Amino acid sequence: MNTNTIAYLCSEYPAVSHTFIHREIESLRQAGMTVHTATIRNPSHVDVMTKAEQEEADRTLKVLSQPVPKIVMSHLHCIRQHPAGYLRMAVAASRLLFTGPKNPVKAAAYFIEAGILLEWLHGIGVTHLHEHFANPTAIVAMLMQSYGGVTYSTSVHGPDIFYSVDSSMLAEKISSARFVRCISHYCQSQIMRISEAHEWGKLHIVRCGVDPELFDARRDPGNDVPELLCVGRLVPAKGQHILLQACRQLRKEGLKFHLTLVGDGPDRRSLEQFVAVNGLESMVTFTGALGQDRVRRYYDSADLFVLASFAEGVPVVLMEAMAKEIPVVSTRITGIPELIEHGEDGLLSRPGDAEDLAGNIRMALQDAVLRQKLGKAGREKVVAQYNQHRNNADMVHLFNQATGVS
Repeated sequence: MNTNTIAYLCSEYPAVSHTFIHREIESLRQAGMTVHTATIRNPSHVDVMTKAEQEEADRTLKVLSQPVPKIVMSHLHCIRQHPAGYLRMAVAASRLLFTGPKNPVKAAAYFIEAGILLEWLHGIGVTHLHEHFANPTAIVAMLMQSYGGVTYSTSVHGPDIFYSVDSSMLAEKISSARFVRCISHYCQSQIMRISEAHEWGKLHIVRCGVDPELFDARRDPGNDVPELLCVGRLVPAKGQHILLQACRQLRKEGLKFHLTLVGDGPDRRSLEQFVAVNGLESMVTFTGALGQDRVRRYYDSADLFVLASFAEGVPVVLMEAMAKEIPVVSTRITGIPELIEHGEDGLLSRPGDAEDLAGNIRMALQDAVLRQKLGKAGREKVVAQYNQHRNNADMVHLFNQATGVS
Protein backbone atom coordinates (compact mmCIF):
# COMPACT_ATOMS: atom_id res chain seq x y z
CA MET A 1 0.00 0.00 0.00
CA ASN A 2 1.19 3.51 -0.77
CA THR A 3 2.50 5.32 2.33
CA ASN A 4 3.09 8.71 0.73
CA THR A 5 2.03 11.68 2.86
CA ILE A 6 1.28 15.10 1.36
CA ALA A 7 -0.80 18.20 2.10
CA TYR A 8 -3.41 19.99 -0.02
CA LEU A 9 -3.78 23.76 0.15
CA CYS A 10 -6.77 25.72 -1.17
CA SER A 11 -7.93 29.29 -0.78
CA GLU A 12 -11.21 27.86 0.58
CA TYR A 13 -11.72 24.22 1.50
CA PRO A 14 -14.08 22.48 1.58
CA ALA A 15 -16.30 24.60 -0.64
CA VAL A 16 -19.80 23.91 -1.95
CA SER A 17 -18.76 25.22 -5.37
CA HIS A 18 -15.70 22.92 -5.52
CA THR A 19 -16.93 19.65 -4.05
CA PHE A 20 -14.81 17.78 -6.60
CA ILE A 21 -11.67 18.72 -4.62
CA HIS A 22 -12.99 16.95 -1.53
CA ARG A 23 -13.88 13.92 -3.65
CA GLU A 24 -10.42 14.02 -5.24
CA ILE A 25 -8.73 14.00 -1.84
CA GLU A 26 -10.96 11.19 -0.62
CA SER A 27 -10.08 9.19 -3.74
CA LEU A 28 -6.35 9.69 -3.05
CA ARG A 29 -6.87 8.51 0.52
CA GLN A 30 -8.67 5.43 -0.74
CA ALA A 31 -5.63 4.77 -2.93
CA GLY A 32 -3.49 4.62 0.23
CA MET A 33 -2.17 8.17 0.50
CA THR A 34 -2.27 10.27 3.65
CA VAL A 35 -3.55 13.73 2.75
CA HIS A 36 -3.63 16.61 5.23
CA THR A 37 -5.63 19.70 4.27
CA ALA A 38 -5.30 23.45 4.81
CA THR A 39 -7.44 26.39 3.77
CA ILE A 40 -6.56 30.07 3.79
CA ARG A 41 -10.14 31.29 4.36
CA ASN A 42 -12.72 29.69 6.58
CA PRO A 43 -15.13 27.59 4.52
CA SER A 44 -18.58 29.09 4.00
CA HIS A 45 -21.97 27.36 3.75
CA VAL A 46 -20.71 24.55 5.99
CA ASP A 47 -24.28 24.06 7.23
CA VAL A 48 -25.42 22.79 3.81
CA MET A 49 -22.45 20.47 3.27
CA THR A 50 -22.57 16.72 3.66
CA LYS A 51 -21.53 15.21 6.99
CA ALA A 52 -18.27 14.02 5.45
CA GLU A 53 -17.46 17.55 4.23
CA GLN A 54 -18.34 19.04 7.62
CA GLU A 55 -15.98 16.58 9.31
CA GLU A 56 -13.30 17.48 6.77
CA ALA A 57 -13.81 21.17 7.56
CA ASP A 58 -13.31 20.46 11.26
CA ARG A 59 -9.92 18.79 10.74
CA THR A 60 -8.63 21.23 8.11
CA LEU A 61 -6.11 23.88 9.17
CA LYS A 62 -7.69 27.33 8.82
CA VAL A 63 -4.84 29.74 8.30
CA LEU A 64 -6.70 33.03 8.77
CA SER A 65 -8.31 31.77 11.97
CA GLN A 66 -5.00 31.48 13.82
CA PRO A 67 -4.69 33.82 16.82
CA VAL A 68 -1.88 36.38 16.88
CA PRO A 69 0.17 34.53 19.56
CA LYS A 70 0.04 31.37 17.42
CA ILE A 71 1.17 33.33 14.34
CA VAL A 72 4.11 34.79 16.26
CA MET A 73 5.10 31.36 17.60
CA SER A 74 4.88 29.89 14.09
CA HIS A 75 7.32 32.46 12.73
CA LEU A 76 9.66 32.08 15.71
CA HIS A 77 9.64 28.35 15.01
CA CYS A 78 10.62 29.00 11.38
CA ILE A 79 13.46 31.31 12.46
CA ARG A 80 14.84 28.75 14.93
CA GLN A 81 14.54 25.88 12.46
CA HIS A 82 16.26 27.58 9.54
CA PRO A 83 17.39 31.23 9.97
CA ALA A 84 18.88 31.44 6.46
CA GLY A 85 15.72 29.97 4.96
CA TYR A 86 13.57 32.47 6.84
CA LEU A 87 15.69 35.31 5.47
CA ARG A 88 15.34 33.93 1.92
CA MET A 89 11.58 33.76 2.37
CA ALA A 90 11.49 37.35 3.62
CA VAL A 91 13.53 38.50 0.62
CA ALA A 92 11.21 36.56 -1.73
CA ALA A 93 8.19 38.22 -0.10
CA SER A 94 9.76 41.66 -0.49
CA ARG A 95 10.06 41.07 -4.24
CA LEU A 96 6.26 40.96 -4.37
CA LEU A 97 6.37 44.74 -3.89
CA PHE A 98 7.79 45.04 -7.41
CA THR A 99 6.29 42.07 -9.25
CA GLY A 100 3.05 40.13 -9.26
CA PRO A 101 0.58 41.76 -6.86
CA LYS A 102 2.88 44.79 -6.23
CA ASN A 103 0.97 45.32 -3.01
CA PRO A 104 2.66 45.62 0.41
CA VAL A 105 -0.41 44.41 2.29
CA LYS A 106 -0.70 41.28 0.15
CA ALA A 107 3.05 40.66 0.30
CA ALA A 108 2.94 40.80 4.10
CA ALA A 109 -0.15 38.59 4.23
CA TYR A 110 1.41 35.92 2.01
CA PHE A 111 4.57 35.98 4.14
CA ILE A 112 2.59 35.59 7.36
CA GLU A 113 0.52 32.76 5.88
CA ALA A 114 3.67 30.98 4.69
CA GLY A 115 5.10 30.99 8.21
CA ILE A 116 1.91 29.53 9.68
CA LEU A 117 1.81 26.79 7.06
CA LEU A 118 5.50 25.94 7.39
CA GLU A 119 5.20 25.38 11.13
CA TRP A 120 2.15 23.19 10.48
CA LEU A 121 3.94 21.15 7.81
CA HIS A 122 6.96 20.65 10.08
CA GLY A 123 4.66 19.44 12.83
CA ILE A 124 2.98 16.80 10.68
CA GLY A 125 6.17 15.82 8.87
CA VAL A 126 5.04 16.79 5.36
CA THR A 127 7.52 18.01 2.74
CA HIS A 128 5.28 18.31 -0.34
CA LEU A 129 2.26 20.56 -0.77
CA HIS A 130 -0.29 20.48 -3.60
CA GLU A 131 -2.19 23.66 -4.40
CA HIS A 132 -5.40 23.94 -6.47
CA PHE A 133 -6.08 26.64 -9.11
CA ALA A 134 -2.62 28.35 -9.15
CA ASN A 135 -4.25 31.38 -7.51
CA PRO A 136 -2.62 33.48 -4.71
CA THR A 137 -2.22 30.39 -2.54
CA ALA A 138 0.43 29.27 -5.03
CA ILE A 139 2.39 32.43 -4.21
CA VAL A 140 2.30 31.33 -0.57
CA ALA A 141 3.57 27.91 -1.69
CA MET A 142 6.40 29.57 -3.63
CA LEU A 143 7.44 31.47 -0.50
CA MET A 144 7.50 28.26 1.51
CA GLN A 145 9.62 26.60 -1.15
CA SER A 146 12.13 29.46 -0.98
CA TYR A 147 12.46 28.72 2.76
CA GLY A 148 13.64 25.22 1.93
CA GLY A 149 12.60 21.69 2.79
CA VAL A 150 9.20 21.98 1.14
CA THR A 151 8.25 21.46 -2.51
CA TYR A 152 4.94 22.13 -4.17
CA SER A 153 2.85 21.23 -7.20
CA THR A 154 -0.28 22.82 -8.55
CA SER A 155 -3.46 21.98 -10.44
CA VAL A 156 -4.33 24.57 -13.08
CA HIS A 157 -7.91 24.81 -14.31
CA GLY A 158 -8.32 28.18 -16.00
CA PRO A 159 -9.43 30.19 -17.72
CA ASP A 160 -9.43 33.11 -15.23
CA ILE A 161 -5.77 32.66 -14.35
CA PHE A 162 -4.85 32.98 -18.04
CA TYR A 163 -6.31 36.50 -18.19
CA SER A 164 -3.83 37.88 -15.63
CA VAL A 165 -0.63 35.93 -16.13
CA ASP A 166 1.60 38.86 -15.12
CA SER A 167 -0.12 39.98 -11.92
CA SER A 168 -0.81 36.38 -10.94
CA MET A 169 2.83 35.40 -11.58
CA LEU A 170 1.66 32.30 -13.42
CA ALA A 171 4.96 31.80 -15.28
CA GLU A 172 6.88 31.96 -11.99
CA LYS A 173 4.47 29.50 -10.35
CA ILE A 174 4.93 27.06 -13.24
CA SER A 175 8.71 27.44 -13.18
CA SER A 176 9.06 26.76 -9.46
CA ALA A 177 6.49 23.93 -9.20
CA ARG A 178 7.70 20.33 -9.03
CA PHE A 179 4.93 19.41 -11.50
CA VAL A 180 1.81 21.03 -12.95
CA ARG A 181 -1.43 19.15 -13.35
CA CYS A 182 -3.44 20.52 -16.31
CA ILE A 183 -7.10 19.52 -16.45
CA SER A 184 -7.37 19.69 -20.25
CA HIS A 185 -5.43 20.09 -23.47
CA TYR A 186 -6.72 23.65 -23.65
CA CYS A 187 -5.32 24.34 -20.20
CA GLN A 188 -1.97 22.79 -21.10
CA SER A 189 -1.73 24.84 -24.30
CA GLN A 190 -2.29 28.09 -22.38
CA ILE A 191 0.46 27.21 -19.94
CA MET A 192 2.76 26.35 -22.83
CA ARG A 193 2.01 29.80 -24.22
CA ILE A 194 3.54 31.57 -21.21
CA SER A 195 6.24 29.10 -20.15
CA GLU A 196 9.63 28.08 -21.50
CA ALA A 197 9.66 25.04 -23.80
CA HIS A 198 12.15 23.24 -21.56
CA GLU A 199 9.52 23.32 -18.77
CA TRP A 200 6.80 21.59 -20.77
CA GLY A 201 7.93 18.19 -19.48
CA LYS A 202 6.53 19.04 -16.05
CA LEU A 203 3.05 19.65 -17.51
CA HIS A 204 0.75 16.63 -17.16
CA ILE A 205 -2.85 16.34 -18.32
CA VAL A 206 -4.88 14.70 -15.56
CA ARG A 207 -8.58 15.27 -16.06
CA CYS A 208 -10.95 15.99 -13.24
CA GLY A 209 -13.61 13.37 -12.81
CA VAL A 210 -16.53 11.89 -10.94
CA ASP A 211 -17.28 8.57 -9.32
CA PRO A 212 -19.53 6.73 -11.83
CA GLU A 213 -20.98 4.66 -8.99
CA LEU A 214 -21.89 7.69 -6.88
CA PHE A 215 -23.26 9.42 -9.99
CA ASP A 216 -25.00 6.43 -11.50
CA ALA A 217 -27.50 6.58 -14.35
CA ARG A 218 -30.76 8.05 -13.11
CA ARG A 219 -34.12 6.60 -14.05
CA ASP A 220 -36.32 8.47 -16.50
CA PRO A 221 -37.92 11.08 -14.21
CA GLY A 222 -41.25 10.84 -16.01
CA ASN A 223 -41.99 14.56 -15.70
CA ASP A 224 -45.22 15.87 -17.20
CA VAL A 225 -43.41 19.19 -17.71
CA PRO A 226 -39.77 18.80 -18.85
CA GLU A 227 -37.31 19.81 -16.13
CA LEU A 228 -34.24 21.85 -17.06
CA LEU A 229 -31.40 22.02 -14.55
CA CYS A 230 -28.44 24.36 -14.18
CA VAL A 231 -25.95 23.90 -11.33
CA GLY A 232 -23.30 26.53 -10.65
CA ARG A 233 -22.47 29.75 -8.89
CA LEU A 234 -24.62 32.68 -9.99
CA VAL A 235 -21.81 34.72 -11.50
CA PRO A 236 -21.33 36.38 -14.91
CA ALA A 237 -18.96 33.67 -16.20
CA LYS A 238 -21.69 31.02 -15.91
CA GLY A 239 -23.95 32.78 -18.43
CA GLN A 240 -27.21 32.32 -16.53
CA HIS A 241 -28.58 35.55 -17.99
CA ILE A 242 -28.21 34.06 -21.47
CA LEU A 243 -29.97 30.93 -20.26
CA LEU A 244 -32.89 33.00 -19.00
CA GLN A 245 -33.03 34.90 -22.29
CA ALA A 246 -33.24 31.55 -24.08
CA CYS A 247 -36.03 30.48 -21.73
CA ARG A 248 -37.92 33.69 -22.48
CA GLN A 249 -37.69 32.91 -26.19
CA LEU A 250 -38.89 29.32 -25.71
CA ARG A 251 -41.79 30.49 -23.55
CA LYS A 252 -42.86 32.85 -26.35
CA GLU A 253 -42.89 29.87 -28.69
CA GLY A 254 -45.27 28.05 -26.34
CA LEU A 255 -42.78 25.39 -25.20
CA LYS A 256 -43.57 23.95 -21.77
CA PHE A 257 -40.69 23.42 -19.33
CA HIS A 258 -39.44 24.34 -15.87
CA LEU A 259 -35.91 25.52 -15.02
CA THR A 260 -34.18 25.03 -11.66
CA LEU A 261 -31.07 27.09 -10.91
CA VAL A 262 -29.01 25.47 -8.14
CA GLY A 263 -26.40 27.76 -6.62
CA ASP A 264 -25.94 31.24 -5.25
CA GLY A 265 -23.79 34.25 -5.95
CA PRO A 266 -23.68 37.97 -6.76
CA ASP A 267 -25.83 37.66 -9.91
CA ARG A 268 -28.81 36.22 -8.06
CA ARG A 269 -30.58 39.56 -7.59
CA SER A 270 -30.33 40.57 -11.25
CA LEU A 271 -31.37 37.08 -12.37
CA GLU A 272 -34.42 37.18 -10.11
CA GLN A 273 -35.27 40.64 -11.46
CA PHE A 274 -35.09 39.32 -15.02
CA VAL A 275 -37.43 36.47 -14.10
CA ALA A 276 -39.91 38.88 -12.50
CA VAL A 277 -39.82 41.47 -15.30
CA ASN A 278 -40.37 38.80 -17.95
CA GLY A 279 -43.09 36.90 -16.12
CA LEU A 280 -41.09 33.69 -15.74
CA GLU A 281 -41.77 33.18 -12.02
CA SER A 282 -43.80 30.01 -12.53
CA MET A 283 -41.14 28.54 -14.83
CA VAL A 284 -37.94 29.25 -12.88
CA THR A 285 -36.89 28.23 -9.36
CA PHE A 286 -33.83 29.41 -7.44
CA THR A 287 -32.68 26.98 -4.74
CA GLY A 288 -29.66 28.84 -3.36
CA ALA A 289 -26.49 26.99 -2.37
CA LEU A 290 -27.01 23.29 -1.68
CA GLY A 291 -24.84 20.45 -0.43
CA GLN A 292 -23.81 17.70 -2.80
CA ASP A 293 -26.28 15.17 -1.40
CA ARG A 294 -29.21 17.48 -2.14
CA VAL A 295 -27.86 18.46 -5.56
CA ARG A 296 -27.93 14.81 -6.64
CA ARG A 297 -31.69 14.75 -6.03
CA TYR A 298 -32.11 17.53 -8.57
CA TYR A 299 -30.02 15.58 -11.07
CA ASP A 300 -32.38 12.63 -10.59
CA SER A 301 -35.36 14.80 -11.54
CA ALA A 302 -33.82 16.51 -14.58
CA ASP A 303 -34.69 15.90 -18.23
CA LEU A 304 -31.99 18.24 -19.55
CA PHE A 305 -28.91 19.89 -18.04
CA VAL A 306 -27.93 23.33 -19.38
CA LEU A 307 -24.77 25.33 -18.73
CA ALA A 308 -24.41 28.50 -20.80
CA SER A 309 -20.94 29.49 -19.59
CA PHE A 310 -18.68 32.16 -21.08
CA ALA A 311 -15.55 31.00 -19.26
CA GLU A 312 -14.86 27.60 -17.71
CA GLY A 313 -12.15 25.03 -17.40
CA VAL A 314 -13.99 21.74 -17.87
CA PRO A 315 -17.01 21.95 -15.54
CA VAL A 316 -17.35 19.00 -13.21
CA VAL A 317 -21.11 19.59 -13.05
CA LEU A 318 -21.28 18.65 -16.74
CA MET A 319 -19.46 15.39 -15.94
CA GLU A 320 -21.88 14.75 -13.08
CA ALA A 321 -24.92 15.29 -15.30
CA MET A 322 -23.48 13.15 -18.08
CA ALA A 323 -22.66 10.36 -15.62
CA LYS A 324 -26.34 10.47 -14.56
CA GLU A 325 -27.30 9.96 -18.26
CA ILE A 326 -28.85 13.41 -18.42
CA PRO A 327 -28.47 14.97 -21.88
CA VAL A 328 -26.47 18.18 -21.65
CA VAL A 329 -26.41 21.48 -23.50
CA SER A 330 -23.43 23.76 -23.02
CA THR A 331 -21.19 26.19 -24.90
CA ARG A 332 -18.30 25.77 -27.31
CA ILE A 333 -15.58 27.33 -25.11
CA THR A 334 -12.14 26.48 -23.67
CA GLY A 335 -11.99 22.81 -22.58
CA ILE A 336 -15.69 21.95 -22.88
CA PRO A 337 -15.40 20.56 -26.46
CA GLU A 338 -12.90 18.05 -25.07
CA LEU A 339 -15.71 16.69 -22.89
CA ILE A 340 -18.65 17.12 -25.26
CA GLU A 341 -18.72 16.29 -28.95
CA HIS A 342 -21.64 18.16 -30.47
CA GLY A 343 -24.43 15.84 -31.57
CA GLU A 344 -22.70 12.75 -30.21
CA ASP A 345 -22.74 13.02 -26.41
CA GLY A 346 -24.20 16.49 -25.90
CA LEU A 347 -25.07 19.72 -27.67
CA LEU A 348 -22.85 22.80 -27.90
CA SER A 349 -24.01 26.36 -28.48
CA ARG A 350 -22.21 29.54 -29.41
CA PRO A 351 -21.26 31.38 -26.20
CA GLY A 352 -23.36 34.45 -25.52
CA ASP A 353 -25.90 33.52 -28.21
CA ALA A 354 -29.30 33.09 -26.54
CA GLU A 355 -30.98 32.19 -29.83
CA ASP A 356 -28.53 29.38 -30.56
CA LEU A 357 -28.85 28.12 -27.00
CA ALA A 358 -32.64 28.18 -27.29
CA GLY A 359 -32.38 26.21 -30.53
CA ASN A 360 -30.39 23.43 -28.89
CA ILE A 361 -32.71 23.30 -25.88
CA ARG A 362 -35.70 23.18 -28.23
CA MET A 363 -34.14 20.39 -30.26
CA ALA A 364 -33.50 18.30 -27.15
CA LEU A 365 -36.89 18.90 -25.57
CA GLN A 366 -38.74 17.97 -28.76
CA ASP A 367 -36.80 14.76 -29.48
CA ALA A 368 -36.95 12.07 -26.78
CA VAL A 369 -34.87 9.68 -28.90
CA LEU A 370 -32.11 12.28 -29.19
CA ARG A 371 -32.18 12.88 -25.43
CA GLN A 372 -31.82 9.17 -24.77
CA LYS A 373 -28.96 8.84 -27.27
CA LEU A 374 -27.07 11.82 -25.86
CA GLY A 375 -27.60 10.67 -22.28
CA LYS A 376 -26.24 7.17 -22.85
CA ALA A 377 -23.29 8.40 -24.91
CA GLY A 378 -22.52 11.05 -22.29
CA ARG A 379 -22.27 8.49 -19.51
CA GLU A 380 -20.07 6.28 -21.67
CA LYS A 381 -17.71 9.25 -22.25
CA VAL A 382 -17.46 10.03 -18.54
CA VAL A 383 -16.92 6.41 -17.52
CA ALA A 384 -14.19 6.03 -20.13
CA GLN A 385 -12.31 9.30 -19.67
CA TYR A 386 -13.49 11.12 -16.54
CA ASN A 387 -13.52 8.40 -13.86
CA GLN A 388 -12.00 10.14 -10.84
CA HIS A 389 -10.46 7.00 -9.35
CA ARG A 390 -8.73 6.03 -12.58
CA ASN A 391 -7.52 9.57 -13.20
CA ASN A 392 -6.37 10.02 -9.60
CA ALA A 393 -4.11 7.01 -10.03
CA ASP A 394 -2.10 9.32 -12.29
CA MET A 395 -1.99 11.89 -9.48
CA VAL A 396 -0.68 9.25 -7.08
CA HIS A 397 2.10 8.46 -9.57
CA LEU A 398 2.99 12.15 -9.89
CA PHE A 399 3.06 12.62 -6.12
CA ASN A 400 5.29 9.57 -5.74
CA GLN A 401 7.70 10.99 -8.30
CA ALA A 402 7.66 14.40 -6.61
CA THR A 403 8.42 12.99 -3.17
CA GLY A 404 10.66 10.09 -4.13
CA VAL A 405 8.28 7.39 -2.90
CA SER A 406 8.64 4.21 -4.96
